[in-house]
Parts: sequence; C-alpha cells; structure tokens
Amino acid sequence: MSLAMDIQTELELACTNHEFVLHYQPIVDLKTGRMTGFEALVRWLHPTRGLISPLDFIPIAEATGLIMPIGEWTLQAACRQLCAWQQKFPVDPPLTMSVNLSSKQLGSAHLLPQVERILQETGLAASSLRLEITETGMMDNPDVASALIFQLRALGIQFYIDDFGTGYSSLSRLHELPIDALKIDRSFVTGMGKELVKLQIIQTITTLAWNIGLEVIAEGVETMEQSGQLKLLGCNYGQGYFFSKPLGAAAAGKFIEQELYKRQRSAS
Repeated sequence: MSLAMDIQTELELACTNHEFVLHYQPIVDLKTGRMTGFEALVRWLHPTRGLISPLDFIPIAEATGLIMPIGEWTLQAACRQLCAWQQKFPVDPPLTMSVNLSSKQLGSAHLLPQVERILQETGLAASSLRLEITETGMMDNPDVASALIFQLRALGIQFYIDDFGTGYSSLSRLHELPIDALKIDRSFVTGMGKELVKLQIIQTITTLAWNIGLEVIAEGVETMEQSGQLKLLGCNYGQGYFFSKPLGAAAAGKFIEQELYKRQRSAS
C-alpha cells in the first residue's frame, strides 16, 4: 500500500474516532497591541505518531473529499470554543475566530445551511466569525464562490483572502469580490527588512486594500522590527510567533487572561 493510501485509510479512521484537535494563534491589532481574536488551526492527534501537521494530511484530505467532514468538525469546534471564551472573558468588541475553508467546502451547496446550523447550535454570533479562503480556492469558480460568500456575509460573517499574493487572483476584479480583508502571505514578511522588493510588495498590497476599503492582516510576524515596519506600512493586524505560537485550548485561555490583565493594568 502506498503512503498516500495508508494516510487516507488512517484519515478515514481519524474522522470516525475524532482524532483531531484545534490550536489557536492570536491575531493582534498592530496599532494598539491588543489581541482581537484567534485563527483556528486543525491538527491530527494520531494515536501512535503523535501530532501531525496539516501540511502532511490536508492535501490528501482535499484530494479524497475527507476535507468535508474535517472542515465541518473544525468549524463546529472553533465556534463552540469561542463562544465559551466570550462568556468567560467578555470584552468589547468581542473576541473573534478565523476558520479556514477549502475550495471544496466553498463549492458545496451544504455550506450555508451547515454554517447556519453551527451558529445556532453553538450560540455564536455570526459577527464574531471570519472565514478564510485562499486566492486559488476563490478563483477556482469565482462566480459560484462569490454567490455563496454573499449569502454568508448577509448573516454577518466576514471573509478574508488567505495567503494573498501567492495565487493568481485578478487585481482588476479584486474590488468586485465580496471580501473584508486580505491576509499577506508570510513569504513576504520573512526577510522584509533585508529585501526591498518584499517591502514594496507589502506596501502595494496595503495601498490597494485601502483604496477598495479592505483591512490587511500580515502573517508570519516573527520580530519586533517586522511588527513595527508592518504598522508603518499600514497593516491593521499581525499574526505570528512574535506574538504567540499556535496554542492548545488551555494555553490559549491563559493567553486571554494575561491579555486582559495587561489591559487592566494599562487602564489603571
């Protein structure tokens, strides 16, 4: 049996046995330094191999269709967790949660009723949910994707284009897409202090976003220097190891507690 077939078989069992866990990476307002929410990142907790990176199983899940049950579980678990945190840590505005969608999910007629059901079951307000789709996923079938995103945004959900700058979206059509923010891919943030072209690309993306009313989140922020440069370039939010690595639910809860403690101290 090939490695891919072996992983597929084990993935099927993982879906049945609920072997997935979520880690949460904070997203920070670069202007205020305050955390605004998290991105939920799925991991496979294999019974013998331990924690498996999504890079090692998501491509196979997408190719086999297993991404559908994994994606549904991820959305349900992330919404349930955020609702619990919002109740335990009430802040204004409330914490948000970003969840990634695959192109297969975005092309499914089941997505809209699925999202509506999950929001109803978990009690999470739609305004607290952000759904992320890659440029490639958005452009696989842009008309179908746009129609579904319009329906989801009508509920109050925001949409982000993830890994922006690495796909093949038409800049001339960007203003027509029903999205709220661009997430600059980490490949442009890495080494931005040494490579002028990366700074110029980030500046171009940020200016473009401003002109069409979109916010900008920079991924892969690893240093204070990068955070400061991104703030000067006009990025609204940052995400990366400089602020925090992805955290398990318990550690993320402690991160929120520390964040609120810092806010209280700065206000006193």
